[in-house]
Amino acid sequence: MQENKPILIVGLGNPGDQYAHTRHNVGFMAVTAMAGPDATWRTERMAQTTCTIIDGRKYIFVRPQTYMNASGDAVRPLMAFYKIPLENLVVIHDDMDLRIGTTREKIGGGSAGHNGIKSIDAAVGNNYRRIRIGIGHPRDLGLPISPADWVLGKFTDTEMTAIGDVIAQIQL
Repeated sequence: MQENKPILIVGLGNPGDQYAHTRHNVGFMAVTAMAGPDATWRTERMAQTTCTIIDGRKYIFVRPQTYMNASGDAVRPLMAFYKIPLENLVVIHDDMDLRIGTTREKIGGGSAGHNGIKSIDAAVGNNYRRIRIGIGHPRDLGLPISPADWVLGKFTDTEMTAIGDVIAQIQL
């Protein structure tokens, strides 16, 4: 990370009330929680953003408003405007291959079929920090639900508790 540059924390999700609390919007949930209840969100460059200073460093929290599959269309102009180097980009997103309530981190790599990550990779490259939050997979639970329907489904109360706990443990 370049110490003299802000950190851009992007939570992936879909805009609109109908998508609130869905599995695919766990990235939105994470950045909203991390920014805190007093955050003032504003709309700029196809995204909602809010800034805060933590230990003398500027953090810009982002909720793209382009829908998941076009997330890169919001990330690229924000990185250009704030002069964010790729190593100062952090993307938080859902991962069906991880159990609910777990996280994994990596830098770079493939998209594993995640369309939001594919879009960001195409827009800015892929050598950035990714925080994956597990949402489980319907096949692992023996549910006859398509992956598309699963990610757009809402969390149960028990799942929301597990998601809240894991979000609270994320370290920037």
